Amino acid sequence: MYEVKSRTRKINGVDVETWEREIIDANLLSVEVGTNGYQGGDTGHGCRTYIRISDEGSTDINARVIENRYGDTTGIEITLGGDAELSTIIEAFKFITKVLEEGQEAAL
Repeated sequence: MYEVKSRTRKINGVDVETWEREIIDANLLSVEVGTNGYQGGDTGHGCRTYIRISDEGSTDINARVIENRYGDTTGIEITLGGDAELSTIIEAFKFITKVLEEGQEAAL
């Protein structure tokens, strides 16, 4: 079994409970995710969602922010190399999905 740590982060002025765990294979990833769930509308209503994936050891990972011609962020691109990275990112996305779905349900 793995250890899951919780903390509260302030995301754009709103407190959000996040959950973090490490995922180990030939590489080591850390993933932190949280949401305060549905708040009734757009960002002005207060809903916040946070996701962080970071290399903690030997992960072949690259990320790029995609911007439009005005400098606004329109996306992110993540690339990984290697079999272990495929395995650990799958586990990371499963953890992200689980935490977000539970946060969404708690807000309903």
